[in-house]
Amino acid sequence: MHDYPPPGALPVATVSDAMDRFGVAAGIRPLWSGAVLSGPAFTVWTRPGDNKGLHAAFESIRRGEVLVVNGGGDETRALIGELVVQKAKALKIGGIVLDGAARDVTELAGLGVPVFARAITPAGPWKTGPFRTGGPIAVGGVPVMPGDWVLGDDDGVAVVPFGQVDEVVETTRRLIEGEAERRAANQRLVPRV
Repeated sequence: MHDYPPPGALPVATVSDAMDRFGVAAGIRPLWSGAVLSGPAFTVWTRPGDNKGLHAAFESIRRGEVLVVNGGGDETRALIGELVVQKAKALKIGGIVLDGAARDVTELAGLGVPVFARAITPAGPWKTGPFRTGGPIAVGGVPVMPGDWVLGDDDGVAVVPFGQVDEVVETTRRLIEGEAERRAANQRLVPRV
């Protein structure tokens, strides 16, 4: 088991650079500025607009895991709202990433569970299934397996395959050091007259 860096410890953009700019979930954004998450993925694949699988996931998800949901990119029905996120908060999960929509944004921000989604809509979900939990999915065009490292910040979401976490963390830290050196060099630039 990896020691995943805590939320906000490493910037998503630099982690993506460390993976040759792969692994970024296209179109998935935080629902409010300042939301950060980091942890192992707990995966759900559900019929677009249906959240029965999310409720099933809460029976098995562990503290600190990030609920990652392939909702088919559907923007017409919210997969989560205030009541679902209250449950997530009680279970102390690491956050929620939806390739789908959410609602109750003001209330969600107040609950403090980081939520990243493709869209926002007031329309509620269906609750009939089908769904799959704990298997391979894709979110924002990126493959996600259970246990992969999922991290998010204001720039979006990245997914690091489980077997590459240590290498990507080390590479990211080296890139951050190099960026600090370039920032210092930029401060020393003198304008031409």
